[in-house]
Amino acid sequence: MSVHCVLPSAGRSFSLSCPAAGLLRCLLTARTSITRRRNMSSKRQMDHLERTANNQRQNVVYPAQVCGIMNESETVKRLRLTAHPEFNFKAGQWVDFFIPGVEKVGGFSMCSSPGLLQREGVVELAVKFANHPPAHWVHTACKLGSQVAMRVGGDFYFDPSPSDPAVDLLLVAGGVGINPLYSILSHSADLLQLSRASGGRDFNIGSVHLCYSAKTTQELLFKNPILRACKEFPDKLTCEFHVTQQSTDIEPQLQPFVNRRRIGEPELETHVDPQRTLCYLCGPPPMIEAVSQILLGLGLPQDRILFEKWW
Repeated sequence: MSVHCVLPSAGRSFSLSCPAAGLLRCLLTARTSITRRRNMSSKRQMDHLERTANNQRQNVVYPAQVCGIMNESETVKRLRLTAHPEFNFKAGQWVDFFIPGVEKVGGFSMCSSPGLLQREGVVELAVKFANHPPAHWVHTACKLGSQVAMRVGGDFYFDPSPSDPAVDLLLVAGGVGINPLYSILSHSADLLQLSRASGGRDFNIGSVHLCYSAKTTQELLFKNPILRACKEFPDKLTCEFHVTQQSTDIEPQLQPFVNRRRIGEPELETHVDPQRTLCYLCGPPPMIEAVSQILLGLGLPQDRILFEKWW
């Protein structure tokens, strides 16, 4: 794999806080640690580069700068990063996340849409606390102005062309698996805005339904913007939330959208049309496997069930 590092240029500019030689050592470590074998049953926890060795990724590593840090939940921080002018991605993809001084390379899905990048020049990542060095850095050492670098990768994305026929999307998320699916949902909302502005001439967008499961409502990331998007396009975007370990009362404004059970066949079957539905799944591997079996039993072809479960 040929890796290029883009240094500051005209437009939004950056200066990496570590010496250039240090960044190059980081990138060389990333290259040599990638293996072409994937063994999901290994007892040793595989790192991001090993898990995604067979996925496509861009050749260019772009610098970025942290411009916002928010607490999305008690265990998840959302980062806003000012991106290099040439940085680009597709809704659903992830980044190799290089941190000066941290040997391990992180792997985080973008939770923002390509439209936000076009409008504001920023991308967003939502990172759950963990002892893994990149995630630990985000929660304990990251600050406004921190310099990092990113390289886009992933085969799990939604990137329709204006001439493509409409498909109905079924998005099924578990825990922080919402990140790439929220990017896809936000991208769909952006395309619906374009279609509305053009009188339907730009994109032919079908329906989008999100099933999202977490332990409690506090751990349902992005729930308020998700509900706002569904309210803006009620005939196109719908959602339902599931909580599996909540012992307290559910907030009144969320009650119409929340089920106290796992996602199962009753929630999925009304949103599956074998001819039109394209399903994106992201979450813990046991959930992905269970939901995939349900969808296959409902007649959805295997090639219309796309999943991401590499963490």
